Amino acid sequence: MLNAMTALTRGTRLVYRPGMRRYVFLPILVNLLVYAGMLRYVLANFGGWLDGWMAMVPGWLNWLSWLIWPLFVASLVLIVFFTFTLVTHLIAAPFYGFLAAKVEVIVTGRPPIDDRGLARTAVDALGREMVKLGYILPRALGLFVISWIPVLNLFAPLLWVLFSAWIMAITYLDYPMDNNKVSFADMRGRLSARWWPSLTFGGWVTLITWIPLANLFLLPGAVAAAVLMWDRHYRVQHRVQQTDQRDITPR
Repeated sequence: MLNAMTALTRGTRLVYRPGMRRYVFLPILVNLLVYAGMLRYVLANFGGWLDGWMAMVPGWLNWLSWLIWPLFVASLVLIVFFTFTLVTHLIAAPFYGFLAAKVEVIVTGRPPIDDRGLARTAVDALGREMVKLGYILPRALGLFVISWIPVLNLFAPLLWVLFSAWIMAITYLDYPMDNNKVSFADMRGRLSARWWPSLTFGGWVTLITWIPLANLFLLPGAVAAAVLMWDRHYRVQHRVQQTDQRDITPR
């Protein structure tokens, strides 16, 4: 049984083998530039953001400042990380889609069923990212609001961790599914139906993204790992649906 950690290990080895590296280094360069720019911005503004949050704590909770301060820091770090992740994946999405398609050929011996061509695939990948943002941003906004509400914000770090794992699963497992013409709604349904492999995979990818600089070189391996997970855990539903459709097609 392929688990998330095994898939990530195999995927990372796969993308750095000869013949695959050219699909990896361009998204790494793009992410590195975004990473440097956002890190500079965050370091310049982090203190002011934290002071603003602490100023909103009501006086009757001052005795809990020893607990509220680290929770605010954790929430703010998670929000910054989440924003950085959205931006980098939006930019790198077309490259990761190509990488996922190449990995699928190597892993399965056949290409994905996508027949859109390179240019159309790149444009559609950006459109798919917009669909993801439409799903992610309202939920992220809800968590952001919770992070500002006294008492409720005590649970915000845990909620952000779970939400980040779910979003990482959606983000990476969507690359091979999009290549195989699985709709966004269908993709979410498949992930929900197998929620444990989905969350563990997303959780490991989330941890990878927290490794400074090294994450830039490990995330392409997560794309390859998503292809392995797709082929082992999620593709079968697609096969069943195709079989059912053939059974009801008039002859």
